[in-house]
Amino acid sequence: MTTLIQDLRYALRQLRKTPGFTITVLLTLALGIGANAAIFTLVNSMLLQNLPIADPKTLVRVGDASDCCVSSGTRDDGKYSLFPTDTYEYLKRNAPDFEELTAIQAGFGYRPITARRDGTQAEARSVMGEFVSGNYFRTFGLQPRAGRLLTDNDDIKGAPMTAVMSYQTWQREYAGDASVIGSTFWVNTKPVTIVGIAPEGFYGDRMSTTPPDFYLPIEEMPVLANAPYVHDPEAQWLYIIGRVKPGVAMGPLQEKISALLRQAFASRRDYSSEQGRMLLAKVHAVLTLGGAGIQDMQERYSSHMHLLIWIAGLVLLIACANIANLLLVRGMARRTELCVRTALGAMRGRIVRQLLTESVLLALLGGIVGLVVAYAGAMMLLKLAFPGAQSVPIHASASITVLGFAFGLSLLTGVLFGVAPAWIAAQAQPVDALRSGARTTAAGTSRLQRSLVVFQAALSLVLLVGAGLFSQSLSKLRHSDLKLDAKNRYIVHINPQAAGYSHTQLDGLYRTMKERFHALPGILKVGISMYTPMEDNNWSDIVWVQGKPNLNAEASWVRANADYFDSVGTRVVMGRSIAETDTSASLTVAVVNQEFVKKFFNGENPIGHHFGTRGPGSAADFEIVGVVEDTVYTSVRWKDHRMYFVPMTQHPASWKDPIENDESMYAGTVVLQTERPMNDLERLVRMTLAAINPNLTVVKFQTFEQQIADRFNDERMIARLTMLFGGLALLLATIGLYGVTAYTVARRTTEIGLRMAVGAERLSVVTMVMRGAIIQIVLGLAIGIPVALVCVRFVKAQLYEITNADLNIVLGAIATVMVAACVAGIIPARRAASIDPVQALRSE
Repeated sequence: MTTLIQDLRYALRQLRKTPGFTITVLLTLALGIGANAAIFTLVNSMLLQNLPIADPKTLVRVGDASDCCVSSGTRDDGKYSLFPTDTYEYLKRNAPDFEELTAIQAGFGYRPITARRDGTQAEARSVMGEFVSGNYFRTFGLQPRAGRLLTDNDDIKGAPMTAVMSYQTWQREYAGDASVIGSTFWVNTKPVTIVGIAPEGFYGDRMSTTPPDFYLPIEEMPVLANAPYVHDPEAQWLYIIGRVKPGVAMGPLQEKISALLRQAFASRRDYSSEQGRMLLAKVHAVLTLGGAGIQDMQERYSSHMHLLIWIAGLVLLIACANIANLLLVRGMARRTELCVRTALGAMRGRIVRQLLTESVLLALLGGIVGLVVAYAGAMMLLKLAFPGAQSVPIHASASITVLGFAFGLSLLTGVLFGVAPAWIAAQAQPVDALRSGARTTAAGTSRLQRSLVVFQAALSLVLLVGAGLFSQSLSKLRHSDLKLDAKNRYIVHINPQAAGYSHTQLDGLYRTMKERFHALPGILKVGISMYTPMEDNNWSDIVWVQGKPNLNAEASWVRANADYFDSVGTRVVMGRSIAETDTSASLTVAVVNQEFVKKFFNGENPIGHHFGTRGPGSAADFEIVGVVEDTVYTSVRWKDHRMYFVPMTQHPASWKDPIENDESMYAGTVVLQTERPMNDLERLVRMTLAAINPNLTVVKFQTFEQQIADRFNDERMIARLTMLFGGLALLLATIGLYGVTAYTVARRTTEIGLRMAVGAERLSVVTMVMRGAIIQIVLGLAIGIPVALVCVRFVKAQLYEITNADLNIVLGAIATVMVAACVAGIIPARRAASIDPVQALRSE
């Protein structure tokens, strides 16, 4: 211990004596380790972290996909992750291997509720409400923060309506007021009693930017949300998670659950035919670990996170190469000192330990600074990944895991890249201390040092090419022809169903909304629809065309009013648009897009033809009256997107489902086209809706341009981060080249002085130094170019319409590296050219 303390004190003195070296190493380490720790912070929170619940290792999910939100029909592969309510109840009765089995609403994010506290002047607010089974909190092993949690008795038809409020909502909206517990809230215009507060830190069963504000029993959903599918045996809408009993093996349990599913599905209409019985034999569910909950956000960001891990790792390698070079330079500079110490009797092992202590100390100090960089970097990543989000359950602060990762990485870096320089420096012979090394005209740098520079240049080129490709991909996405006009358009998300409107009231509501909004000065068009282009939403059905019984395919669909196409900028290319006369009492009609015509009519004029969505017998349900261009919906990447559009309140007579069960009639958005930009439009919209009905709240308000831009958030984040890491890698490589070149000049001072003394010109000296620097970079480029071209194969799945590296991007990256090399080399080259021959020889 005494020796260690001596080594630490000596190391601190040596580092203080060379502040330039110390600061350079610390910054290099901080950037390399900080970048990796920032990425690991997000990876740990998003991909590795379990829910804040009791014993997450014993939780198992029935299913392995984040399907959403309500679906029906069979699956060709037979694999299910969403289930009907009666299937959940069947599994609960017949799967004793589970201590608890809970059911969870799949798509609560697409179905906000309206809530207002009774007895207050507060306005109704649109919030997130998730419907869950009564044993939801018990399955997760949670205790209430206050009051009580839901129980099985709450989840019974006819039971008093209750809800549990999230801790975050309790604090944010009501400042932890204890009187909230037991109070009445009007949820979707129905009275609901708040029985308790969820535990602090619990954000629900999945990581989401919009976690639930309220948890409500499933049996309340038909009353509160007028959802017709809650007890429909054909409707798949529930996730299932259970806590298994000790000793239960996953393999046999999966086989048992799959067999139970086949038994539960055997009575469904979908499996009654001969083909259905063949599909029934394939029915199964993949059991997955449920401790992390429903992996919806994890699936979305997993590929991005893994890509960033690789990129940050390359930056760390460049930083480590820099540190190794700096330590080699420092070791060579202290060669005389080490020779003297050896001559006085110091053992080589003792010298190596001393130098290694300095390296580890530097690495640990760099790790501390790196945590600061990691915190700032994680904050930046969160803002890039979730712009505008306020409730993301991911924290930038370093956890114990992140701290261990950062300091473990620091220690590994110090040991790994400190041993070799320390060993090389310790090989100095005592007799070297009596010799004058200045008379030699050595090349100055070792092959190892030059190899490290070549390695840095190669990795920098790879990262710069990657940054260029992701930027090019983003540019292609943003400049795609969406067949839209977003100028002076505003999107208002609404939820009439939560405001208490019945189907018979919708016609009047839509007329009133259109009249009131048109009465506002500056409003040109008022489009009303289920959802809008470039929105994270999609409804689809299988289409059968009359007269073509063997031709059927899936197509997305949207309900819309007469102003809708003009409001979003979609052109009608044939026939007519939806008209004001297309009401619930008139002929059921549809407008289709060009891709729909291409699939079903192959050049034939579609006007006047009929199609349906309830099997071949419904093929006369809708008459095609118009064709619109292929406006982009949901994602630019979705090619061959067949679509049809129907009036807001039309319901074909052949549909077996009663009109009261047709949820598609409820509009989700209003698109307002204005004469000019209107900064106060959101206030006017809220006032207008509140005047129509106080419970008709704004779920979300944004410009059409903002909505479109939001669809590119992921690509924008990756493009910016790859550019950032590419620039960081180039900076580190430039510093590394500068350090090696400057060291070479310092080692060859006498040689350069002799050259100039015998007539060498300054230009020739500059050329000689620059030649050495450029040769190293060219070698790095020769290695980096083929590596970059190969790496494109591994990331092209994340690129848009890019399969190979663009020549301009590669040439641009090469030019950038060369410019950086020239900048790094010219400074020591000019210093070499300014050497005074007399002073150089006198220093001997």
